[in-house]
Amino acid sequence: MMYGMTPFARNAFSLFNALDDFDKDFFNGSMTVNSCRTDIRDAGDKYVMESELPGFEKEDIKLDINGDYLVISAEKKNEQEDKAEDGRYIRRERTIGSYKRSFGISDVNAEEISAEYKNGILTIELPKKKAQEAVSKRLEIK
Repeated sequence: MMYGMTPFARNAFSLFNALDDFDKDFFNGSMTVNSCRTDIRDAGDKYVMESELPGFEKEDIKLDINGDYLVISAEKKNEQEDKAEDGRYIRRERTIGSYKRSFGISDVNAEEISAEYKNGILTIELPKKKAQEAVSKRLEIK
């Protein structure tokens, strides 16, 4: 049955709700930059994270280690305005957005984490902790 295979037939209502929510967020000024997609891959002796942060400058991004968590945060403030000769606004646009996300790093050597930001992609290399050798010894009985 072709009708059942068409995704729009069942999900049209939810699509319109999503667009309505977008309009409310956008026009009420409460929209945040929260759609940072992150890929994490196991590269043998380390993990490699690649997070999309387009439009941010390197100075806008902060990486913090809080206990066993790596916290990525970014904040962007962009103001642009054009004024008429009499000082009245013809156009005034502002974009303010923030992003914050945490990742567990309990099996990572936090002292050797490195990061690079290039072309809107934040790449973080997280070296794995070395496997500790099993302790083997004979205990004395008292």
